[in-house]
Amino acid sequence: MAVSGGGDSLALLLLAHAAFPGGVEAATVDHGLRTESADEAAFVGEICRSLEVPHATLTVAVEPGNVQARARAARYDALAAWAERRGLVAIATAHQLDDQAETMMMRLNRGSGIGGLAGVRRLTGVPGHGHLRLVRPLLGWRRAELAALVESAGIAPICDPSNEDTRYDRVRVRQEIAAAEWLDPAAIARSAGLLADAKDALDWVVSREWLECVERDADGFSYRALASGLGGDQVIRPMLVVRIFSALGRDLDMSGAAGIVDGLIGGGKSNVAGIEAVPDDASGERRWIFRPETPRRTG
Repeated sequence: MAVSGGGDSLALLLLAHAAFPGGVEAATVDHGLRTESADEAAFVGEICRSLEVPHATLTVAVEPGNVQARARAARYDALAAWAERRGLVAIATAHQLDDQAETMMMRLNRGSGIGGLAGVRRLTGVPGHGHLRLVRPLLGWRRAELAALVESAGIAPICDPSNEDTRYDRVRVRQEIAAAEWLDPAAIARSAGLLADAKDALDWVVSREWLECVERDADGFSYRALASGLGGDQVIRPMLVVRIFSALGRDLDMSGAAGIVDGLIGGGKSNVAGIEAVPDDASGERRWIFRPETPRRTG
């Protein structure tokens, strides 16, 4: 378990210890971003000792730049390395229902597609370490319920001042949801779960499209774009293009993929992230050809 010392993660610690006595371990990641962080890790260590739960403090260095994103990456890298050293089968984090609702509202505001609106998953892979499972067992719990559980255990959780810092989008969204009494975080989180189910169904359709209509050749991939009768589809085809780019070692988001699809439907070609996408009718049926760009000669 990743246990920072905040209310949610302490509740995770208490619940997991009660459910699986002797079967869990805990780690606290010290990012070194606040002077109190070492003492907070020691505080978690003391609680773990009282519960006879093995605990480790993982110290990481966060590179300058987008502090939250880089701290998150460093945190998962450290947790994955720790889990592998200890022979643990999964990492559990304390994301809960209110976190899920906040995530969905943030992504709605950014115009995210169905994958983003599905929010965080109950079971997935650790970012950057997909072979290791990441579980979020508290997605059905409200923040207030977890806080009450920790209080009943006589523990005062750590209060991270960044949770009140309105420079962060999540803090502002959290405050706006709290102020709008008509908003129901549980309903928002339920919608995220339904969208996750829809995303899984779409992934299945994309996999079928891949098996039936995509062929690998020496240079790249050929997609029989009209074979399945998807018509003007703007979901499945972009998802398939994202998968083709990934197979060619390139990252592409859904917005970029949708632009490529629009161009190909109109008979145009594109070059994105070093991948050429070209419509081809030479074989008697419409194919979209994807191949790495031919290096240009210089000199």
